[in-house]
Amino acid sequence: MPTSATDAKDAAAIEAATEGVAVCDRSHWGRIRVSDDDRLRFLHNQSTNDFQSLKPGQGCDTVMVSSTARTIDLVSAYVLEDAVLLLTSPSRREALFQWLDKYIFFADKVQLKDVTNETSTFSLIGAKSDAIVEKLGAGAIIGKPYGSHQQVDGVMVAVGSGLAEPGYTLILPNSEKAQLWQQILELGAVELSDRAWDMLRILQGRPAPDAELTDDYNPLEVGLWQTISFNKGCYIGQETIARLNTYKGVKQYLWGIRLNAPVEIGSIITVGDEKVGKLTSYTETANGHFGLGYIRSKAGGVGLKVQVGETEGEVVEIPFVSHEYPQ
Repeated sequence: MPTSATDAKDAAAIEAATEGVAVCDRSHWGRIRVSDDDRLRFLHNQSTNDFQSLKPGQGCDTVMVSSTARTIDLVSAYVLEDAVLLLTSPSRREALFQWLDKYIFFADKVQLKDVTNETSTFSLIGAKSDAIVEKLGAGAIIGKPYGSHQQVDGVMVAVGSGLAEPGYTLILPNSEKAQLWQQILELGAVELSDRAWDMLRILQGRPAPDAELTDDYNPLEVGLWQTISFNKGCYIGQETIARLNTYKGVKQYLWGIRLNAPVEIGSIITVGDEKVGKLTSYTETANGHFGLGYIRSKAGGVGLKVQVGETEGEVVEIPFVSHEYPQ
């Protein structure tokens, strides 16, 4: 069991991430470098977002989907001068590498390299992260669109914390890791543990593989509309996603659920006698119990009172996802 000291430390870090600035070591996440002449066209054809329109210094989030539009992973992509760097979920790194490799055909000019072991990733999270980024020499990136990035002394600094809070993602050579980590702490960031990251992820609704991102759900149900281009040409899973959007066929959505007591992940969500969904993630925080779950569209949304297993809950919005195309 976590100690009360651990709990207090996590609570302080989460407060820093929402009120000040926290830093999380995400080096165990996967990093895949995609290079050669056809790299943008290739990634354009393999995922939901529009890579053909991106220039070096820009980036985006995109969803890798199966041929039936089921979610494989939510990936952050950064377009460099000579490559695209993909930041993948820890548990999807090897599977995604193999999956991408499978779709490189004889005439394709695409090279894949797993650079996870030679690089590190930090996330700066919180409203006061601008001040640290400025002191690191990357002030020019402040205020730029999500995914924008620049290199400073071999460190890539990108807009976006990986969560719904403002912040930045840093990708760097391992040789720079210890020194930069120490520098960031000295500049006032509070260390956010993996456990606290997962608590924040659930509170904000960032979907994770094997929980919200599985063969059971497509990106529209997850609420990852911001990662989908409905104007680009054909890509894997595109027909299904286009059809769901055109005919308003999304049958369930991911929601947050404020809970009265602890619950088991996988618990059935009911309204009265009717089964309306399933709980996919759960966390206990200083402010109570919270979960993520898919709920059938026709059952309702924010404010809906539900039963999760033996526990009562109320459906609330989660900031990381949306249930319609952003205007």
